[in-house]
Amino acid sequence: MRLPEEPDTPFQINIVPMIDVIFAILTFFIMSSLFLTRSTGLPVTLPQATTAQNQPSSQVTVTVNAQGRIFVNQQAIPLTSLQPKLRALTGTQPTLVIINADRQASHGAVVTVMDQLRQLPNVSLAIAAQR
Repeated sequence: MRLPEEPDTPFQINIVPMIDVIFAILTFFIMSSLFLTRSTGLPVTLPQATTAQNQPSSQVTVTVNAQGRIFVNQQAIPLTSLQPKLRALTGTQPTLVIINADRQASHGAVVTVMDQLRQLPNVSLAIAAQR
């Protein structure tokens, strides 16, 4: 039961803390979205050409197993024929070479393979790993 002398004050909802939380979440999403984009060059408008063609980017997989044996696209080869084999496969076009090295493979064998691959022109290296 309410007494008549009590003042009747209306309820108030203070939204200032809610606005602060909203701005903090918005700032988080803006900052995290900046890291999701991958910029490979400056934004330009490319001209039209009727003879334009897609340039295929070839990909070669070099595997070093636990025993140190080398495979190019699942074909076993000795280290001495690694460069000639890749020159024959790639030619003059840019090529991405993915190195699949076993966890038990010796560090020296992997570095030797990487050294041989870095001497080739138009070859980019990538090392495969699991998440």
